Amino acid sequence: MSSLPLIHACPKRMEYGPCGGVGFDGACEIDAGHRCAFLSRPTVPWTGVDRTTPVGPAPRTAAAAETLTSLDTRPWVVADLPARALSVASIDACAAVLSGEVDAVLAGDAGSARVQFPPAYRAHLLQRRGLRVWTGLNMRDRNRVAIEGELAALAVEGVAGVHCVTGDHTRTGHRPDAAPVFDLDSTEATALARAAGHVVSVAGSPAAPPVERRAARLREKLRAGADVCFVNHAGGAAPVRRFIDEVGESVRYIPCVPVVVDHASAALLESFTTLVLPDGFLARVRLAREPRAEGIALAVALAEEMLALPGVVGVNLSGGREGAEESFAEAMAEVARRLR
Repeated sequence: MSSLPLIHACPKRMEYGPCGGVGFDGACEIDAGHRCAFLSRPTVPWTGVDRTTPVGPAPRTAAAAETLTSLDTRPWVVADLPARALSVASIDACAAVLSGEVDAVLAGDAGSARVQFPPAYRAHLLQRRGLRVWTGLNMRDRNRVAIEGELAALAVEGVAGVHCVTGDHTRTGHRPDAAPVFDLDSTEATALARAAGHVVSVAGSPAAPPVERRAARLREKLRAGADVCFVNHAGGAAPVRRFIDEVGESVRYIPCVPVVVDHASAALLESFTTLVLPDGFLARVRLAREPRAEGIALAVALAEEMLALPGVVGVNLSGGREGAEESFAEAMAEVARRLR
């Protein structure tokens, strides 16, 4: 596998990898029998989309300029959108709970489904309900022409930001019959989103192999145009602080904070092999007389620790499970109220 050019060695056709799904043993998240193709190679330096057409920054949209000003003034509470895929009723119900409570919703694809509303349409549905939207945009389902179209539509819609991810492979979802696209990866999409005038966020995964090169990986995303790093679950505030210190560049950070309110959501988090939570976090929820109250209190306490770190401009309340969408929206709204 390692003798192939990276774009052919990686099942996601990544040029600027690795993704955040590398197993703790170095295994590819698509094929556990193979090591990630990027582990044995140096961090790939950013040289532009296709290495021949570097994309430069463009004037910010009005919404993007407002986001940057606000983030530099006070911390934001961003909540994952727990709504069901393809359900306007679920989106409306969750929006009604979260509107006025959180600063924005991170509206990416629902993890339990592969068929989704297009990102710009999902943003439209949410913003008509009075919510700021930070849109998640994956590269699995769209080629670069479709991505450019979505970015243009999101600029018209006036979203707060665009979160660029390479995305999960179709082989890991409920539609393995669908051909994956992966015309671009998250770093290339970052450059296109910045060229469209958006505030651009990317993911940082301090706990995923190669741990010693995750800071360098983020620095290349910053060179491509990223403004904000959503820091994936890494074990608590201390590991996030170490990651921030290691990156050593001026960037805004929004660490993820888990919202776990019952035994089922605890089990769901445990199923994510590259996710690291603070010691005893899930045990405290499971052993509590009132797991929901304990989970909310733990989320508030961890969020306060994260917000005290240098460079952190907000937190991302992360969680949700199928069948409990509104319940998770209510828990996130409660966490946001306590943080205020």
